[in-house]
Amino acid sequence: IATKEPLNPIKQDIKKGKLRYVANIFPHKGYIWNYGALPQTWEDPNHTDKITGCCGDNDPIDVCEIGSKVRSSGEIIQVKVLGVLALIDEGETDWKIIAISVDDPEAQKIHGKKHKPGYLEATIDWFRSYKVPDGKPENHFAFNGEFKDKDFAVEIIKSTHEYWKALLHKKADGGAIKCTNVLVGGSPFCCSEEDARSIVQSVRAIF
Repeated sequence: IATKEPLNPIKQDIKKGKLRYVANIFPHKGYIWNYGALPQTWEDPNHTDKITGCCGDNDPIDVCEIGSKVRSSGEIIQVKVLGVLALIDEGETDWKIIAISVDDPEAQKIHGKKHKPGYLEATIDWFRSYKVPDGKPENHFAFNGEFKDKDFAVEIIKSTHEYWKALLHKKADGGAIKCTNVLVGGSPFCCSEEDARSIVQSVRAIF
């Protein structure tokens, strides 16, 4: 999600002028779940989380969807929230919501760790080490890497949604984030559909 571009398009990430890809962390290849984000959430980099003691990472809250189907980039799905992991990524709070698509065959029976044994442990290992191939140190976790339950996760989602609302109404400093939108009534960043089409057309013209 290109938060620094108008209308926040989904595109290939670029870091230091190069296309960014996730490294393979043995024995895994790439991501071990469908990796996405919850819209209308924001981890405020100017707010110190009382739980983790670190500020937010300036992004929407991340979601690890553990269903059996491999999803397409940009696909929008409804999920059942299962829990949350508090990752401390380079000194920033980076919550990871654990969820499963509501249309997954196992969605109704999965409520905690007893299903898909080893999956959550693998998730911990993955997030701990995924930046090591880039020469960075291992990441750390709040709660000693303990996953918090659904109720805890929902409260985190609610709080990040409130930060997002503050951002969209200029009650929080978003820095370089582009908040242009067509749906948030009362937001000073709200534009018409015609203006949005013009933005899209101008980007297409570049390419």
